[in-house]
Amino acid sequence: MGEARALVVAACLFNGFSDVSRLAIVRHLSLGEHRVVDLTEHLGLAQSTVSKHLACLRDCGLVQSRPQGRASVFSLTHPEATLEMLSAAERLLSLTGDAVALCPNFGEAARQTQDTTP
Repeated sequence: MGEARALVVAACLFNGFSDVSRLAIVRHLSLGEHRVVDLTEHLGLAQSTVSKHLACLRDCGLVQSRPQGRASVFSLTHPEATLEMLSAAERLLSLTGDAVALCPNFGEAARQTQDTTP
């Protein structure tokens, strides 16, 4: 894979983690397998929200599912690598302090503007 293509794919990976709900789901799945109903209960999200984000994460190859009765049980596809990436992100965030949250392009204020823009 060429360098330009690798950068595009890496940006796609980070975009998969850019939604607060998806990130919460990934972090929760790092604790082990869960059904959609478990995730909705633990995270306080609507079933449709959890299902939509799980589908996105599955399409990205980050989670997998297996049938269990009439339900599906979801887990991280590569739990060790995902945990390493989340740990690295936490380390980087601790080093940058509030810089990421205050970033005018991608920080909290920019996210709030995106959320309220029709």
